[in-house]
Amino acid sequence: MQRPATIKPATMKAVVTTGNGGYDRLVWREVPVPEIGPGEVLLRVLAAGVNNTDINTRLGWYSSPEKPDGGWNIATPFPFIQGTDCCGRVVQSAQDVDRALLGRRVLVRSCMRPQGFGSMETLWMGSDFDGAFAEYVKVPAAEVFEVRCDWSDAELASIPCAYATAENMLHRSRAAAGEHVLVTGASGGVGSAAVQLAKRRGARVTAIAAASKSEAVRALGAERVIDRDHDAVALLGEESVDLVVDIVAGPHFGAMLKLLRRGGRYASSGAIGGPLVELDMRSAYLKDLTLLGCTAWDEPVFPNLIGYIERGEIRPLIADTFPLERIADAQRAFLEKRHVGKFVLIAPHDS
Repeated sequence: MQRPATIKPATMKAVVTTGNGGYDRLVWREVPVPEIGPGEVLLRVLAAGVNNTDINTRLGWYSSPEKPDGGWNIATPFPFIQGTDCCGRVVQSAQDVDRALLGRRVLVRSCMRPQGFGSMETLWMGSDFDGAFAEYVKVPAAEVFEVRCDWSDAELASIPCAYATAENMLHRSRAAAGEHVLVTGASGGVGSAAVQLAKRRGARVTAIAAASKSEAVRALGAERVIDRDHDAVALLGEESVDLVVDIVAGPHFGAMLKLLRRGGRYASSGAIGGPLVELDMRSAYLKDLTLLGCTAWDEPVFPNLIGYIERGEIRPLIADTFPLERIADAQRAFLEKRHVGKFVLIAPHDS
Protein backbone atom coordinates (compact mmCIF):
# COMPACT_ATOMS: atom_id res chain seq x y z
CA MET A 1 0.00 0.00 0.00
CA GLN A 2 1.32 3.45 -0.90
CA ARG A 3 0.71 7.02 0.21
CA PRO A 4 0.71 9.47 -2.71
CA ALA A 5 1.84 13.07 -2.28
CA THR A 6 0.68 13.96 -5.78
CA ILE A 7 -1.33 12.26 -8.49
CA LYS A 8 1.04 9.81 -10.15
CA PRO A 9 0.79 9.34 -13.93
CA ALA A 10 0.75 5.86 -15.39
CA THR A 11 3.63 6.50 -17.78
CA MET A 12 6.74 8.63 -17.94
CA LYS A 13 9.50 9.59 -20.35
CA ALA A 14 12.86 7.90 -19.84
CA VAL A 15 16.16 7.19 -21.56
CA VAL A 16 16.23 3.42 -21.99
CA THR A 17 19.61 1.81 -22.64
CA THR A 18 18.84 -1.13 -24.89
CA GLY A 19 22.24 -2.87 -24.87
CA ASN A 20 25.98 -2.47 -25.23
CA GLY A 21 26.96 -0.15 -28.04
CA GLY A 22 26.89 3.45 -29.25
CA TYR A 23 24.59 6.40 -28.72
CA ASP A 24 21.88 4.64 -30.74
CA ARG A 25 21.44 2.41 -27.68
CA LEU A 26 20.07 5.41 -25.75
CA VAL A 27 16.35 5.51 -26.63
CA TRP A 28 14.06 8.30 -25.38
CA ARG A 29 10.64 6.72 -24.96
CA GLU A 30 7.52 6.29 -22.87
CA VAL A 31 7.63 3.61 -20.15
CA PRO A 32 5.48 2.74 -17.12
CA VAL A 33 6.07 4.69 -13.92
CA PRO A 34 7.63 2.33 -11.33
CA GLU A 35 5.38 0.74 -8.73
CA ILE A 36 6.87 0.96 -5.25
CA GLY A 37 6.91 -1.88 -2.75
CA PRO A 38 7.49 -2.14 1.01
CA GLY A 39 10.26 0.11 2.28
CA GLU A 40 10.41 2.13 -0.94
CA VAL A 41 9.70 5.66 -2.07
CA LEU A 42 9.00 7.14 -5.50
CA LEU A 43 10.97 10.21 -6.51
CA ARG A 44 10.16 12.79 -9.12
CA VAL A 45 13.59 13.18 -10.71
CA LEU A 46 14.70 16.82 -10.78
CA ALA A 47 18.23 16.42 -12.13
CA ALA A 48 20.69 13.59 -12.81
CA GLY A 49 24.46 13.76 -13.18
CA VAL A 50 26.53 12.27 -16.01
CA ASN A 51 29.30 9.85 -15.01
CA ASN A 52 31.99 7.69 -16.56
CA THR A 53 30.15 4.70 -15.14
CA ASP A 54 27.07 5.38 -17.27
CA ILE A 55 29.13 5.45 -20.45
CA ASN A 56 31.34 2.51 -19.46
CA THR A 57 28.33 0.32 -18.68
CA ARG A 58 26.76 1.12 -22.05
CA LEU A 59 30.05 0.37 -23.83
CA GLY A 60 30.60 -2.89 -21.91
CA TRP A 61 33.89 -1.57 -20.45
CA TYR A 62 33.47 -3.64 -17.27
CA SER A 63 33.53 -6.88 -19.24
CA SER A 64 36.47 -9.25 -19.03
CA PRO A 65 37.18 -12.78 -20.31
CA GLU A 66 36.08 -14.07 -16.91
CA LYS A 67 33.01 -11.82 -16.77
CA PRO A 68 31.84 -11.08 -20.31
CA ASP A 69 28.42 -9.66 -19.49
CA GLY A 70 29.59 -6.07 -18.97
CA GLY A 71 28.01 -5.65 -15.52
CA TRP A 72 29.47 -4.59 -12.20
CA ASN A 73 27.93 -7.27 -10.00
CA ILE A 74 25.41 -9.11 -12.15
CA ALA A 75 24.72 -9.23 -15.87
CA THR A 76 23.71 -5.73 -16.96
CA PRO A 77 19.88 -5.87 -17.01
CA PHE A 78 19.29 -4.57 -20.56
CA PRO A 79 17.00 -2.94 -21.47
CA PHE A 80 17.08 -0.69 -18.44
CA ILE A 81 17.32 2.93 -17.29
CA GLN A 82 20.75 4.20 -16.30
CA GLY A 83 21.54 7.19 -14.10
CA THR A 84 23.58 6.89 -10.91
CA ASP A 85 23.24 10.49 -9.68
CA CYS A 86 19.83 11.71 -8.57
CA CYS A 87 18.41 14.82 -7.00
CA GLY A 88 14.68 14.27 -6.65
CA ARG A 89 11.54 15.00 -4.66
CA VAL A 90 9.65 12.29 -2.76
CA VAL A 91 6.14 12.02 -4.23
CA GLN A 92 5.01 8.63 -2.90
CA SER A 93 5.92 6.37 0.00
CA ALA A 94 5.11 2.85 1.06
CA GLN A 95 2.91 2.31 4.09
CA ASP A 96 5.91 1.32 6.23
CA VAL A 97 7.91 4.46 5.37
CA ASP A 98 7.96 7.66 7.42
CA ARG A 99 5.40 10.04 5.91
CA ALA A 100 7.63 13.00 6.77
CA LEU A 101 9.69 12.25 3.66
CA LEU A 102 6.83 13.22 1.34
CA GLY A 103 7.59 16.41 -0.54
CA ARG A 104 11.22 16.54 0.58
CA ARG A 105 14.07 17.27 -1.83
CA VAL A 106 16.60 14.48 -1.46
CA LEU A 107 19.76 12.93 -2.78
CA VAL A 108 19.99 9.19 -3.37
CA ARG A 109 22.88 7.13 -1.99
CA SER A 110 23.33 5.22 -5.21
CA CYS A 111 25.91 2.74 -3.91
CA MET A 112 23.80 0.49 -1.70
CA ARG A 113 25.01 -2.22 0.68
CA PRO A 114 22.13 -4.74 0.64
CA GLN A 115 23.81 -7.07 3.15
CA GLY A 116 24.74 -4.25 5.52
CA PHE A 117 27.97 -2.36 6.01
CA GLY A 118 29.71 -5.44 7.33
CA SER A 119 29.75 -6.79 3.77
CA MET A 120 31.41 -5.29 0.72
CA GLU A 121 28.60 -6.50 -1.56
CA THR A 122 27.08 -3.57 -3.42
CA LEU A 123 24.01 -2.77 -5.49
CA TRP A 124 24.20 0.32 -7.71
CA MET A 125 21.28 2.39 -8.89
CA GLY A 126 21.60 2.91 -12.62
CA SER A 127 23.90 -0.07 -13.10
CA ASP A 128 22.21 -2.98 -11.34
CA PHE A 129 18.65 -1.64 -11.46
CA ASP A 130 16.74 1.25 -13.03
CA GLY A 131 18.15 4.68 -12.26
CA ALA A 132 17.55 8.39 -12.64
CA PHE A 133 17.54 9.01 -16.41
CA ALA A 134 13.75 9.22 -16.22
CA GLU A 135 10.98 11.39 -14.85
CA TYR A 136 10.51 9.05 -11.87
CA VAL A 137 12.64 6.51 -10.02
CA LYS A 138 11.89 4.20 -7.11
CA VAL A 139 14.50 3.56 -4.40
CA PRO A 140 14.69 2.14 -0.88
CA ALA A 141 13.66 4.83 1.60
CA ALA A 142 16.80 4.12 3.64
CA GLU A 143 18.90 5.38 0.70
CA VAL A 144 17.36 8.87 0.42
CA PHE A 145 18.80 11.80 2.34
CA GLU A 146 17.05 15.14 2.68
CA VAL A 147 19.31 18.12 1.98
CA ARG A 148 18.44 21.57 3.29
CA CYS A 149 20.37 24.17 1.31
CA ASP A 150 19.92 26.83 -1.34
CA TRP A 151 21.71 24.92 -4.09
CA SER A 152 19.96 24.34 -7.39
CA ASP A 153 18.74 20.88 -8.38
CA ALA A 154 21.60 20.62 -10.88
CA GLU A 155 24.17 21.52 -8.23
CA LEU A 156 22.84 18.85 -5.88
CA ALA A 157 22.77 16.27 -8.69
CA SER A 158 26.50 16.82 -9.22
CA ILE A 159 27.27 15.41 -5.78
CA PRO A 160 26.38 11.72 -5.23
CA CYS A 161 28.68 9.59 -7.36
CA ALA A 162 31.66 11.93 -7.73
CA TYR A 163 31.79 13.34 -4.22
CA ALA A 164 30.89 10.11 -2.44
CA THR A 165 33.54 8.24 -4.42
CA ALA A 166 36.13 10.88 -3.51
CA GLU A 167 35.03 11.05 0.13
CA ASN A 168 35.14 7.26 0.33
CA MET A 169 38.76 7.18 -0.84
CA LEU A 170 39.77 9.86 1.65
CA HIS A 171 37.81 8.26 4.49
CA ARG A 172 39.12 4.75 3.88
CA SER A 173 42.72 5.90 3.44
CA ARG A 174 42.50 8.02 6.61
CA ALA A 175 43.54 11.28 4.95
CA ALA A 176 44.56 13.72 7.66
CA ALA A 177 45.41 17.36 8.20
CA GLY A 178 48.98 18.26 7.30
CA GLU A 179 49.48 15.35 4.92
CA HIS A 180 50.60 15.77 1.33
CA VAL A 181 47.85 14.35 -0.89
CA LEU A 182 48.29 13.90 -4.64
CA VAL A 183 45.08 13.82 -6.71
CA THR A 184 45.13 12.59 -10.31
CA GLY A 185 42.50 13.46 -12.90
CA ALA A 186 41.83 16.55 -10.81
CA SER A 187 39.65 18.42 -13.30
CA GLY A 188 36.98 15.70 -13.58
CA GLY A 189 34.04 15.06 -11.31
CA VAL A 190 35.76 12.71 -8.84
CA GLY A 191 39.13 14.44 -9.02
CA SER A 192 37.79 17.94 -8.46
CA ALA A 193 35.72 16.61 -5.54
CA ALA A 194 38.81 14.94 -4.05
CA VAL A 195 40.74 18.22 -4.23
CA GLN A 196 38.00 20.03 -2.31
CA LEU A 197 37.48 17.26 0.22
CA ALA A 198 41.20 16.76 0.92
CA LYS A 199 41.63 20.51 1.37
CA ARG A 200 38.65 20.51 3.71
CA ARG A 201 40.51 17.99 5.87
CA GLY A 202 43.49 20.32 6.09
CA ALA A 203 45.72 18.36 3.71
CA ARG A 204 48.26 19.95 1.39
CA VAL A 205 46.98 19.08 -2.08
CA THR A 206 48.94 18.64 -5.28
CA ALA A 207 46.77 17.99 -8.32
CA ILE A 208 47.49 16.54 -11.75
CA ALA A 209 45.44 17.96 -14.62
CA ALA A 210 45.72 19.36 -18.12
CA ALA A 211 47.57 22.69 -18.21
CA SER A 212 44.51 24.46 -19.62
CA LYS A 213 42.54 23.56 -16.47
CA SER A 214 45.18 24.37 -13.86
CA GLU A 215 43.68 27.67 -12.69
CA ALA A 216 40.24 26.14 -12.19
CA VAL A 217 41.76 23.27 -10.19
CA ARG A 218 43.87 25.64 -8.11
CA ALA A 219 40.73 27.61 -7.28
CA LEU A 220 39.28 24.44 -5.71
CA GLY A 221 42.12 24.30 -3.18
CA ALA A 222 45.12 22.68 -4.84
CA GLU A 223 48.37 24.33 -3.76
CA ARG A 224 50.14 23.06 -6.85
CA VAL A 225 48.91 21.76 -10.20
CA ILE A 226 51.16 19.58 -12.36
CA ASP A 227 50.51 19.19 -16.07
CA ARG A 228 49.44 15.61 -16.69
CA ASP A 229 52.04 15.35 -19.48
CA HIS A 230 54.92 16.28 -17.16
CA ASP A 231 57.06 14.02 -14.98
CA ALA A 232 55.56 14.24 -11.49
CA VAL A 233 58.45 12.30 -9.93
CA ALA A 234 61.01 14.74 -11.33
CA LEU A 235 58.97 17.72 -10.15
CA LEU A 236 58.01 16.48 -6.67
CA GLY A 237 60.76 13.99 -5.88
CA GLU A 238 60.52 10.38 -4.80
CA GLU A 239 58.89 9.64 -1.44
CA SER A 240 57.35 13.11 -1.19
CA VAL A 241 53.66 12.17 -0.92
CA ASP A 242 51.68 10.61 1.94
CA LEU A 243 48.59 9.62 -0.06
CA VAL A 244 47.79 9.23 -3.74
CA VAL A 245 44.11 9.51 -4.70
CA ASP A 246 44.05 8.03 -8.19
CA ILE A 247 41.28 7.56 -10.74
CA VAL A 248 43.59 7.40 -13.75
CA ALA A 249 45.95 4.38 -13.40
CA GLY A 250 47.33 3.64 -16.89
CA PRO A 251 51.01 4.17 -17.73
CA HIS A 252 51.66 6.56 -14.82
CA PHE A 253 50.76 4.02 -12.13
CA GLY A 254 54.38 3.12 -11.36
CA ALA A 255 55.29 6.78 -10.89
CA MET A 256 52.53 7.14 -8.30
CA LEU A 257 54.15 4.43 -6.16
CA LYS A 258 57.56 6.07 -6.49
CA LEU A 259 56.10 9.30 -5.15
CA LEU A 260 54.75 7.65 -1.99
CA ARG A 261 56.69 7.83 1.24
CA ARG A 262 57.42 4.66 3.21
CA GLY A 263 54.16 3.59 4.77
CA GLY A 264 52.19 5.68 2.27
CA ARG A 265 48.76 4.84 0.92
CA TYR A 266 47.43 4.57 -2.61
CA ALA A 267 43.63 4.72 -3.08
CA SER A 268 41.98 3.95 -6.41
CA SER A 269 38.40 4.12 -7.63
CA GLY A 270 38.94 4.19 -11.37
CA ALA A 271 41.23 3.59 -14.31
CA ILE A 272 40.32 6.13 -16.98
CA GLY A 273 43.91 6.10 -18.23
CA GLY A 274 43.86 2.32 -18.70
CA PRO A 275 42.92 -0.60 -16.41
CA LEU A 276 46.05 -2.70 -16.98
CA VAL A 277 49.14 -1.40 -15.18
CA GLU A 278 52.70 -2.51 -14.55
CA LEU A 279 53.41 -3.07 -10.87
CA ASP A 280 56.89 -3.54 -9.45
CA MET A 281 56.08 -5.45 -6.27
CA ARG A 282 59.33 -4.26 -4.72
CA SER A 283 57.88 -0.75 -4.60
CA ALA A 284 54.86 -2.07 -2.73
CA TYR A 285 56.46 -4.33 -0.13
CA LEU A 286 59.85 -2.71 0.47
CA LYS A 287 58.15 0.63 1.19
CA ASP A 288 55.32 -0.92 3.26
CA LEU A 289 52.70 0.67 1.04
CA THR A 290 48.99 0.13 1.39
CA LEU A 291 47.04 -0.21 -1.88
CA LEU A 292 43.32 0.39 -1.46
CA GLY A 293 40.59 -0.42 -3.94
CA CYS A 294 37.59 1.78 -3.14
CA THR A 295 34.21 0.95 -4.63
CA ALA A 296 31.73 0.19 -1.83
CA TRP A 297 30.97 3.42 0.02
CA ASP A 298 31.57 3.19 3.77
CA GLU A 299 28.70 4.01 6.10
CA PRO A 300 29.80 7.53 7.21
CA VAL A 301 30.50 8.75 3.67
CA PHE A 302 27.09 9.93 2.49
CA PRO A 303 25.94 11.45 5.81
CA ASN A 304 29.28 13.29 5.89
CA LEU A 305 28.59 14.81 2.49
CA ILE A 306 25.12 15.98 3.48
CA GLY A 307 26.68 17.74 6.46
CA TYR A 308 29.37 19.38 4.33
CA ILE A 309 26.70 20.71 1.95
CA GLU A 310 24.42 22.04 4.66
CA ARG A 311 27.34 23.73 6.46
CA GLY A 312 28.66 25.28 3.25
CA GLU A 313 32.00 23.45 3.42
CA ILE A 314 32.07 22.33 -0.21
CA ARG A 315 30.79 23.87 -3.41
CA PRO A 316 29.46 22.26 -6.57
CA LEU A 317 31.21 22.60 -9.89
CA ILE A 318 28.89 22.46 -12.90
CA ALA A 319 30.43 22.32 -16.37
CA ASP A 320 27.08 22.47 -18.21
CA THR A 321 23.49 21.25 -18.12
CA PHE A 322 21.40 19.51 -20.80
CA PRO A 323 17.76 18.45 -21.05
CA LEU A 324 17.47 14.76 -20.22
CA GLU A 325 16.41 13.85 -23.75
CA ARG A 326 19.73 15.27 -25.03
CA ILE A 327 21.76 12.72 -23.09
CA ALA A 328 23.81 11.75 -26.16
CA ASP A 329 24.97 15.36 -26.55
CA ALA A 330 25.93 15.46 -22.87
CA GLN A 331 27.91 12.22 -23.12
CA ARG A 332 29.69 13.44 -26.26
CA ALA A 333 30.69 16.63 -24.46
CA PHE A 334 31.78 14.58 -21.44
CA LEU A 335 34.07 12.42 -23.56
CA GLU A 336 35.76 15.45 -25.12
CA LYS A 337 37.33 16.04 -21.67
CA ARG A 338 37.53 19.79 -22.15
CA HIS A 339 35.40 20.50 -19.08
CA VAL A 340 36.04 21.03 -15.38
CA GLY A 341 33.41 19.62 -13.03
CA LYS A 342 30.16 17.83 -13.86
CA PHE A 343 27.61 17.67 -16.66
CA VAL A 344 24.04 17.41 -15.37
CA LEU A 345 20.80 16.37 -17.09
CA ILE A 346 17.60 18.25 -16.22
CA ALA A 347 14.45 16.12 -16.13
CA PRO A 348 11.35 17.40 -17.94
CA HIS A 349 8.64 19.02 -15.83
CA ASP A 350 5.63 18.81 -18.12
CA SER A 351 3.95 15.72 -16.69
